Amino acid sequence: MGYASLSSAALATAVVFSATLGLAQDREIQAERIQFEPGTTGTAIQGSITGYEIVDYKIGARAGQAMTVTMATDNTANYFNLMAPGQTEVGFFNGSVNENSYEGTLPETGDYTIRVYLMRSAARRPETANFTLTVEIAASDSGDVDQHDRVDALVPGTEFHAIGSIPCAREAGQPMGECEFGVVREGDGNGYVKVFWPDGGNRVLFFEDGKLTSFDWSEADGDAELTVEKEADLFIVRIGDQRFEIPEAVIFGG
Repeated sequence: MGYASLSSAALATAVVFSATLGLAQDREIQAERIQFEPGTTGTAIQGSITGYEIVDYKIGARAGQAMTVTMATDNTANYFNLMAPGQTEVGFFNGSVNENSYEGTLPETGDYTIRVYLMRSAARRPETANFTLTVEIAASDSGDVDQHDRVDALVPGTEFHAIGSIPCAREAGQPMGECEFGVVREGDGNGYVKVFWPDGGNRVLFFEDGKLTSFDWSEADGDAELTVEKEADLFIVRIGDQRFEIPEAVIFGG
């Protein structure tokens, strides 16, 4: 079931939720992003926590997709909670109530958080938990998703609305090669494109109203300037010696 249907159990679980929702305030949180291998719809993650450690696993999903999360652990005080996009404490699922097994249809598009932790009694000792977290996200029924949702859906297991490759060069005199990219679209031509260099690192390009306006400047860039030319539906971008060719459809979709 989706989390929107959990209201019938709210009174039965209120005490347990109130005891766990504030658990992050005095604990060390490690954040990791879940990425599925190409062509797959799930993954199994092995991890370990001790005492007050918490791991927040982030995964992008879209409204209408079915998500299944289960956790096997060698510590009976080890659980996971699920939080909807935009939430940092308030969960819609609590593993200590539901035996570390969730299956439901997601009503929102965005980043979901799977928070793995030890109950306070075990954390104080401090105990260790070795766990395997299994996550699967199935494609939504296209009949339940309109065209706008399909365009703006997140690529499963990523923070991006679309991924691909564009022509790029990092050094002066270097021939154009191919760089992988991911784009986050905020609507009306707003958002950003993250370009991943083949030899490591990345460059983030920010768009406003369909125009490339800025980039993620650092001290290493010195006085590098941004110049942008438009040829038909193609942005020709230079940042110092770096060069990019970005189709307009990357930021607008389609």
